[in-house]
Amino acid sequence: MNKVQLNPVGWMSQLSQVEVSKLQDTTNSQLFEVFKNCCLAVLNSGVDEDNFELLFAPYQDFDIRLVRRERGVKIELINPPEVAFVDGKLVRGVHEHIFAVLRDILFMGNKYAFVHQSAPTQGNAVTDMVFDMLRHAQALEGNDELNTIVCWGGHSIQLHEYKYTKEVGYQLGLREMNICTGCGPGAMKGPMKGAAIGHAKQRFQRGRYIGISEPSIIAAEPPNAIVNELIIMPDIEKRLEAFVRLAHGIVIFPGGVGTAEELLYLLGILMNERNAQQPFPVVLTGPAESKAYFQAIDDFILATLGKEAQDKYQIIIDDPVEVARTLRAGLEKVENFRKVTGDAYSFNWSLRIDEAFQTPFEPTHETMAALPLHFDQPANEMAMVLRQAFSGIVAGNVKAQGIKQIKTHGPFRLTGDKTLMTHIDTLLTSFVAQQRMKLPGTKYVPCYTINPAEN
Repeated sequence: MNKVQLNPVGWMSQLSQVEVSKLQDTTNSQLFEVFKNCCLAVLNSGVDEDNFELLFAPYQDFDIRLVRRERGVKIELINPPEVAFVDGKLVRGVHEHIFAVLRDILFMGNKYAFVHQSAPTQGNAVTDMVFDMLRHAQALEGNDELNTIVCWGGHSIQLHEYKYTKEVGYQLGLREMNICTGCGPGAMKGPMKGAAIGHAKQRFQRGRYIGISEPSIIAAEPPNAIVNELIIMPDIEKRLEAFVRLAHGIVIFPGGVGTAEELLYLLGILMNERNAQQPFPVVLTGPAESKAYFQAIDDFILATLGKEAQDKYQIIIDDPVEVARTLRAGLEKVENFRKVTGDAYSFNWSLRIDEAFQTPFEPTHETMAALPLHFDQPANEMAMVLRQAFSGIVAGNVKAQGIKQIKTHGPFRLTGDKTLMTHIDTLLTSFVAQQRMKLPGTKYVPCYTINPAEN
């Protein structure tokens, strides 16, 4: 049996005895099992696999323990994956990420009762919790420079698209902008890698590569090697809120249904009339070969949400320099708005997010079938419903619970207005044809069916 003990690093190296006791109290809880799985995912960083069963299968004898010490707590790894070690020593970045998991899943999870009904559910309480988690992760320190660009995009993208994400990241890095992504491979890794080179050329010493994940997705998208700040939010809704409140601008690269989910969430918020004056630079971009992808997305947004939604973003094709310049100009408007309103530079408090966008959506066959997929609702509510539908497909594709449900009960059924279902089917079919649902080379079996409602 191979055992490795890790000394605490970062904020977790300064715990009181009461805090250590509370951590140890979690070792027999459901929360600890989540912690263990997240740690195993982090230890597999760099492994090219998005199926949690295949990822975890070789490590049935892996375990993790908390070892109490007077100064705090150590972590003991039992039979950890060899890929996390170099010449017998755990990679430093992986070491740091393990304690980030401890902080976010056990310490903050215990504080906010993630797995219990007492977890915050009301709007202000949820936002306060998101703020508190980002503050404990020290993500807000340095974020007042108004230079954090969130980059969304798929983990399953083509090589030319990946190279393009690196070039955009490079141009952002040359302009001393920092990168925040979903922390995984593909379009989440490329911008960080490019920005690191841009930062090095400018001798920019405050380069930040923030990865924000969630327990149900981290196994499919383990943190890439560039991430130097890992944050794990308890669910997709709080993950998305953390993105938009931390961001000063957003770039969206080619992706699949998860990227569409993120865009719909953002548009649903920005179309709220209370956010009408909120400057929020959003750029959709990719290489020339990806033009059809963005045309499909743009057509879908126009057909489902209307021209108002289209006006919330710009599409820039095959021009990384223009992307960076557009964002830099947008940041000036953000700065002016924050000054006038007195809002913080480090956390966007003034952005209005309705509780419906904060309430966790649990995709099951019942909830997916019950989604109100019709046009008889405001555009921002339509965006929320479409986001939930796509979130369920993400769950069926890569999340453990979703995959289990599909195996047991078959595909999710989406039923709604005939015209709307045609638009959804057209978009999803294009994702499948372009191999954007799973890693290239993996045969995709849809986890959903499209069913026009009977008149």
